[in-house]
Amino acid sequence: MQQYLIAQTIPYAGSADLTAIFSHFADQPWAMLLDSAASDHPNSRYQIMVMQPLATLTATNGVTTLRDEQGSHDYTQDPFTVLDCALKRYFPEPVNGELPFTGGALGYFGYDLGRYLEKLPELSKHDIALPDMAVGLYSWTLILDKQQQQLWCVDYHGDAQARWQLIQHQLSQKLAATPFKLTSTWQANISQAQYNERFAQIQQHLLNGNCYQINLAQRFSARYQGDEWQAYLALREANAAPFSAFIRLEQGAVLSISPERFLQLKNRQVETKPIKGTRPRHSNLQLDQQAAAELQQAEKDRAENVMIVDLLRNDLGKVCRVGSVKVPALFAIESFPAVHHLVSTVTGELAAQYNACDLLRGAFPGGSITGAP
Repeated sequence: MQQYLIAQTIPYAGSADLTAIFSHFADQPWAMLLDSAASDHPNSRYQIMVMQPLATLTATNGVTTLRDEQGSHDYTQDPFTVLDCALKRYFPEPVNGELPFTGGALGYFGYDLGRYLEKLPELSKHDIALPDMAVGLYSWTLILDKQQQQLWCVDYHGDAQARWQLIQHQLSQKLAATPFKLTSTWQANISQAQYNERFAQIQQHLLNGNCYQINLAQRFSARYQGDEWQAYLALREANAAPFSAFIRLEQGAVLSISPERFLQLKNRQVETKPIKGTRPRHSNLQLDQQAAAELQQAEKDRAENVMIVDLLRNDLGKVCRVGSVKVPALFAIESFPAVHHLVSTVTGELAAQYNACDLLRGAFPGGSITGAP
């Protein structure tokens, strides 16, 4: 197939965003929206919408499966290697430019994907019917640049105008939204006593020097009915975040409302912005400012933050040019609708022999989630 990039400019209405368009496609398997929902955040610029991938990659039980129009193929190599090979096959001539996505891979990489890279004990229950990785390879995208007030339809194979006409046809159809509601209360997967016991175990590990920082997490679940997309819209309204996303799969949906950048790679420049340290916002301006100032000077939060900064400096050092890893911002305050966060920035220059998949593999899972080491 001939491969060249066509970017079609689309008439833009200043008050619009891609959620209105995506609502017509949110029920389609492998439809995805990357959503910069926080309008006043410096990293909130683009919305990126895709659907109808050329191929899909899923990882389950140590096997990565590629599915395309020719069938399915299973691989036992690590998922990032399989993804790298697939990208080179479907997009042999990557297009660099100002737009953030011009065709390629989009999806999620679950925390347990780390077990595909390192030998770790299998302690977690496999009770969620979602793959450890779900990535689509997309030849076209809709991109809204909210800063420039410009909407683009981009097609790696050159059919952007025809693609937009198909989208317009779908937009002319009546939209039937199914309301979302919870049908049970939220339930934790462990009791308070179990949580306290695990907390005590972690404290002992810290005292023994076995580790420096651990994230103790618990899952909350509830039954529901209706459309998950409607739930996402409600979450987005309540807590707009710069790195939000909605991912529709055959097995269900993934909703992300995230303030944190794990990795950015642009012109071989790498950036990661770990968050460690949080304080609630206040409606009273003076109290709100005091909370932010207290967070920035809090000894415990600064200690947690710098541990993860050092961990990520090490992770970037695996694939970045020697001497290029820097910390241009340490202990900065970023404010969101509900909380203040303590955010640092680590940068580097990707070494010539490595690519984006190597970077992701070297830093996975993200240090602010794993703890240290």
